Formats: sequence, C-alpha cells, structure tokens
Amino acid sequence: MSIPTRAAVVESGGAPFTLSDVQLDEPGPHEAVVRMVATGLCHTDLGVASGGLPFPLPGVLGHEGAGVVEAVGPAVTGVAPGDHVVLSFTSCGDCRNCRGGHPAYCATWLPLNLIGGRRADGTSTISRDGEALGGHFFGQSSFAERALVDERSLVKVDPEVPLTSIAPLGCGVQTGVGAVWNVLKPVTGSTVVVLGAGAVGLSAVMAAALTPATNIVAVDRVGERLSLAKELGATHTVNAAEADLGEALAGITGGQGADGVVETTGNVGVLRQGVDALAARGTLVVVGAPPFGTEVALDVNGLLGGKRVVGLTLGDAETQTFIPALVRLVKEGRLPLHRLISSYPFTDIDQAVRDMGAGKAIKPVLMF
Repeated sequence: MSIPTRAAVVESGGAPFTLSDVQLDEPGPHEAVVRMVATGLCHTDLGVASGGLPFPLPGVLGHEGAGVVEAVGPAVTGVAPGDHVVLSFTSCGDCRNCRGGHPAYCATWLPLNLIGGRRADGTSTISRDGEALGGHFFGQSSFAERALVDERSLVKVDPEVPLTSIAPLGCGVQTGVGAVWNVLKPVTGSTVVVLGAGAVGLSAVMAAALTPATNIVAVDRVGERLSLAKELGATHTVNAAEADLGEALAGITGGQGADGVVETTGNVGVLRQGVDALAARGTLVVVGAPPFGTEVALDVNGLLGGKRVVGLTLGDAETQTFIPALVRLVKEGRLPLHRLISSYPFTDIDQAVRDMGAGKAIKPVLMF
C-alpha cells in the first residue's frame, strides 16, 4: 500500500522545485520510512536539478536528510521506529570496496546514488498520479516530508542532538572532514591548505583544527567567508581576488609548500595552482566536481617529487562509525557546525536555492 506525502519535484532540467503530492512505495525488506525533520541543500542537488547529470526527471532529490524512523521493512535490523537517523549515501554492501570498509567506492555507487533514480532491481520508490518519478537519490530522496530510505543509507544517532543541527553530516560535512582525517592525516607541523571556504571547505578547516597541523590556510575570494574560516580554526587566510596564491603560500610555508591541499571549488585552474603549491611528497585531495569530462593539465616533472593527486567521494567514510563520531563532536561543541547553517522552511526551498547560488547561505537546511 502506497504512502502519501508531499515532495519538492524537479519537473525538468533547469526547472524550479515545485511542491507536489506524491506516493511512496511501501518499504521493501531492507528499507524504512522516515519522517523528515531537516535536510541540507547541496550543490550536487542543484547540479542534478539543472540537468547537468543524467538523473531521470521529473524527480525528487535531496541527500542530506535527518529524521525519525516511522516504519521498517521485515529485514531491517539496525534501526526501529522512533529512532533518530541521519541519512547518507547507499551502497551494495557486497563488493570488494564495501566489504573493505570503503562503501563510498562501491562498484555500483553511481546508479545506486546519483544517476539511477530507482532501486537496484529497477523498481520505483516514488510516483505521482500513477506515474513513476525519479527517486532513490542517494538511497533517500529527502526533499519530501517522508522518505523511503535504503537501509544502508540509515545511520542511527544520539536522540539528544537536534536533528536540525546535524542534517548536513550525510554529505558535505563528512566529505570535508574525511578529506583531512581519512586522506591527508596531518602530522605535527603539517601545513594544510583548503581551497574554497564553502560548506565542504569550512568543514575541512574545522577538521584540520582538530589535528596536529600547525598551519591551516583557507583560500577564497569572499572576505566574510575567510573571516569565518579564521573563527573556525584557520591560522592563515588568502584572498585569491587580491593575492597570488602561489606567492602567498610560499610566504606562509617558508618556501616549503603545502603538505596537504583540499580542493573544493571544482575549478581546474585552482586545482592546478594547488598541485603546484604542494611540498615534496605532498597530497592534493580533489573534492570539487566540475562537469563530466573536464580535464586538467599538470606539470609531469613537477609531480616527480612524490606529489600525489587523490580523488575523493564522500570523505571515503564508513558512515556507521564516522557519522556518530561527528554527531558527538557537534554535541560537545568541538565541531561548530551551526556556524555554517542557515535555516529555511521546506516551503521556501526555492529561496534557499537562490541564496545558496548567490553566496548568501553557506549551508541551507530545510526544516519540516
């Protein structure tokens, strides 16, 4: 029996989000129905809504949900009705990377999360007037009052922490934090450079501030965001609209270069500058995602000093352990995520989209 709810539907590429009555399929064996309390708005949602990725539209997006479990399928064991959950990406659970603790590199990650729009078996999770909609986005499609969620997208969290304060953990925050903790792993005396002071970049700054890194450098073109980065733990800032990045980093590091760089902008020119600014044996983590097929030119001889360029999806996080740890840090005040959040009623989703596009909101969170 289908479950009625209201969702923000994108009718076609470039169209606005439109609130519409829809029906959720009844939960399968490994699914749960979650009453949404909050969901973050991410640039990935906007990219898909613009038609930039082959996700089937009309469809329901949203992939940074947080809510309360209302019902579970018969094979679900990790959560029960009444549990508070943060929603993240899904994965198959059976491939080599899933079994090795790296579900963000699941062999079926793209169709299960980003472009498929349906369950792995091809069935639809959301319909409207009897017609299937694109859904199952990151195993959740959380731009709705209720979501039908894949079990592997569900992370049970501490009920004492307000869900409105931790919804962004499911994607953007764990991506920035994971870039630092899971890939760069700074040691005492390290210099970490974060290119771009949006939600992912500022999450990386906060994560670096919880490591032994000595220099934490935030780079952006917006002065207000650089000021916030300073308050969140950056030891240095560089306004790329006013200073040459290479010269500025050389001055900060005494000419040694950066041990780690997190590139969040998706701008290949910025990526190239980041690689050039690496110290010998330094690592750049590619997080920002330009359009499919985008290429970047690198100085091959410049890489021979042991430099590494590493791509990253969702922080390379194992969500069942990583997200609860982040929730605890939020609860204890050591990860001041609230500094990034701007709250909007769910009905104002298009205003949130406009504010995010204009740079007025770092991390919009929709409230139900």
